[in-house]
Amino acid sequence: MKYSLSVVVLILLLYSCAEELIKKPENLIPEDKMVLIFKEMAIVNAAKGTNIGQLKDNGIEPTIYIFEKFEIDSAQFVDSDRYYASKPLIYETMYKDVETSLENQRLQLESEKMLNDSLSRLKKVEKKNLKNISKDSTSSKVIPQ
Repeated sequence: MKYSLSVVVLILLLYSCAEELIKKPENLIPEDKMVLIFKEMAIVNAAKGTNIGQLKDNGIEPTIYIFEKFEIDSAQFVDSDRYYASKPLIYETMYKDVETSLENQRLQLESEKMLNDSLSRLKKVEKKNLKNISKDSTSSKVIPQ
């Protein structure tokens, strides 16, 4: 009797965990697009923290900019965000994807910066060598008397 009661309780618990807390909205933003939106929001929020003056000078409202870029509205975003937040494993995966994407972008930008820096250094060295060569060629000329 105890065993069968335990099994029934376990089945009820599992069934209740599978129940959706929030119904899927009709205008749900797909997961991959939400990841891009979250990534863009992270970048814009970082920009707001460092260059809020430039955003204001250019008349850019970050949230409106993102909604227009992805062709969504605030209600659609809120509904989709709430739905995904009610599914913690999916939500966590989405944020890990955002983190991975941002890290990859950071590494790519650092690599490009290092390449540009090394090209700049190489140009400076070449310029210096050309100046030295031209100096040497003018000073070694013998002026006839």
